[in-house]
Amino acid sequence: MSDLLSQEFLTALISGGLVAAMPLLFASLGELVSEQAGVLNVGLEGYMLFGAFLAFVIAYNTGSEWLGLAAGIVAGAVGSLLMVVFSVRMRLDQIVIGIAIILLAEGATSLLFDASYAESRPSLGTPSELAIPLLKEIPILGESVFSQHPIVYVGIALAFVVGWILKRTSAGLSIRAAGERPEALDAAGVSVTATRTWATLCAGGLAGLGGGYLAIVGAGSFTPFITQGAGFIAIVIAMLSRGVAPWTIVGAVLFGMSLSIATALQLIGVEIQTDYVQMLPFIAVIVVLVLFARRSYLPSALALPYVRGEK
Repeated sequence: MSDLLSQEFLTALISGGLVAAMPLLFASLGELVSEQAGVLNVGLEGYMLFGAFLAFVIAYNTGSEWLGLAAGIVAGAVGSLLMVVFSVRMRLDQIVIGIAIILLAEGATSLLFDASYAESRPSLGTPSELAIPLLKEIPILGESVFSQHPIVYVGIALAFVVGWILKRTSAGLSIRAAGERPEALDAAGVSVTATRTWATLCAGGLAGLGGGYLAIVGAGSFTPFITQGAGFIAIVIAMLSRGVAPWTIVGAVLFGMSLSIATALQLIGVEIQTDYVQMLPFIAVIVVLVLFARRSYLPSALALPYVRGEK
């Protein structure tokens, strides 16, 4: 029991939890914005896969992590255009289109990776870190929280920025109206279709950034199906955040720790089979849903296509 409270274990748990949390944080932030606008991106996992693959390819060929992360944003946003065209504009079922996007992403990224890197299986170098002076000297938290890749700090700040935009700006009001009362937004002279389009592209871009982080910083490489259900966990986090963006940080870190606990336990001599480790985040999802699902808040027009003149 004393080993579980040791500095080595806690540092590894928190540090690994943050690394695993960032893809979930970016993806859930994008999904939260999209859901507030009335679009349910079941295909979030697909956007992450597109982002992870292109981010890895660009980072590997240019040697730049930041170009890779930027490419991940572009890839995720381009992937979300499928949702924009078929669901937002053509008003087809969002769940069906989302599943199709996942299947397309899984097949396309696996095929392209095997065609280009099947034999070499390249990997990236050690990702850069930004250690904050003085704060990095704090026991446990210093090494785990304040010595991370710079994009970690960007992600945490972004959660508060998104929260401020949704609650305090006219753009945020339009997004929330598109998900709650799209007919009222339309009557006010703001295009529901355009609002949902930009919200969906935001979800795709942020999910692609999460996938890029997973490939570049988290794994240092790309493998087919690298996300392993992260997109679905991000959807759960977004739904349980009740429209409050900073709550995604809490959810992402908790699920991230469930992924990093195996590595932390190995440091103190406790071995856990890989199969059990892979089950932990999904067990955590089930537990969280049982405990908090009734308290979740979903916009009234979520996943419902808007047709002018119809109620």
